[in-house]
Amino acid sequence: MATLAPPSSSLTFSSPSLKLFHSSLLCSSRLSLSSLSQLSPLSSSLSISPSFTAHPICSRRLFTSSSTVKASAAEKKKVLIVNTNSGGHAVIGFYFAKELLGSGHEVTILTVGEESSDKMKKPPFSRFSEIVSAGGKTVWGNPAEVGKVVEGAAFDVVLDNNGKDLDAVRPVVDWAKSAGVKQFLFISSAGIYKPTDEPPHVEGDVVKADAGHVGVEKYIAEIFSSWAIFRPQYMIGSGNNKDCEEWFFDRIVRKRPVPIPGSGMQLTNIAHARDLSSMLTLAVENPEAASGRIFNCVSDRAVTLDGMAKLCAQAAGLPVEIVHYNPKVAGIDAKKAFPFRNMVMAYFHLIIIYALKYLSSLLVHLESSLKILLDSFNDFISSCKPYPLHVLHGETITVIRL
Repeated sequence: MATLAPPSSSLTFSSPSLKLFHSSLLCSSRLSLSSLSQLSPLSSSLSISPSFTAHPICSRRLFTSSSTVKASAAEKKKVLIVNTNSGGHAVIGFYFAKELLGSGHEVTILTVGEESSDKMKKPPFSRFSEIVSAGGKTVWGNPAEVGKVVEGAAFDVVLDNNGKDLDAVRPVVDWAKSAGVKQFLFISSAGIYKPTDEPPHVEGDVVKADAGHVGVEKYIAEIFSSWAIFRPQYMIGSGNNKDCEEWFFDRIVRKRPVPIPGSGMQLTNIAHARDLSSMLTLAVENPEAASGRIFNCVSDRAVTLDGMAKLCAQAAGLPVEIVHYNPKVAGIDAKKAFPFRNMVMAYFHLIIIYALKYLSSLLVHLESSLKILLDSFNDFISSCKPYPLHVLHGETITVIRL
């Protein structure tokens, strides 16, 4: 089986419990998913011998690495993806399936619910023909009856991209263990981290003990010897089932002000679902390197909320008017009026360490998000979704539905 060179022979990092931003250095690497994508789809065994040069505090980088990558043919796997039928995570299973198929693996994607439901008329489900045409299999049903739905098929790897609590995921985990599945992967959430006075969050930070995803993570670790957890933040990209960048596009193309709660300088993080799927594929092809790890799934650079509006305006080729407001004064629920978490005085921002260290994977730099947003803007124009407009009148927001 293909393996990754031992971390101790290649990469050296501070403990995840220490904040990199509290040193005089910041983190990065020249090895990125864009470079990995140049490898043959049959390649997955990576031998990495980087050299590092530290930069002073004024630099944006912790390390500059020059890496030698050697690839060899990977063992082909049979992978089952249990995919949610709604929300921002739905697109992850779609891109993961396409990435695996492109690398020569066998894929079955089990989507919650019925194929005939109205939800399946929306992306990414309306694009599942792309999975089938690439050789993948699509099925629908209840994850609690996963064995029955897949009709006794055998798999090497299972990814649960559906459950948010143990009641939903336990049946899949138990079935996978009894069916001889070798590796179990789980899409968790960056939202489980406890708020901190020392952002950004890194792998190993304290999580909310009562969060449903936390119970799932613990259970998987108890049942499987080969497992990995992935904590995405905000996924963007073509086919997304949840409004994110589209909310900004809607305001911008209609020449409406973009109302942003707070100062607009709060930090968040966006990444393309395709890049997360590449990280997941590396975990499948290098199970020893991924085993027992929790990975933040984010870009290596943050973006302010104002910056997100400006990036979307660049993608649309239009000007943007940004208006800041206080949700409490306006008397509105920012969770419903704004696509990102309510962060009037907080930062919901992560950085990525373990994926770089153990999977030699680093999600795309934020500059390339503009290209991603260009693709998303084209999708937005094609779909003509009827979004609600949030129009500011002084300190009050009136919601107008078109």
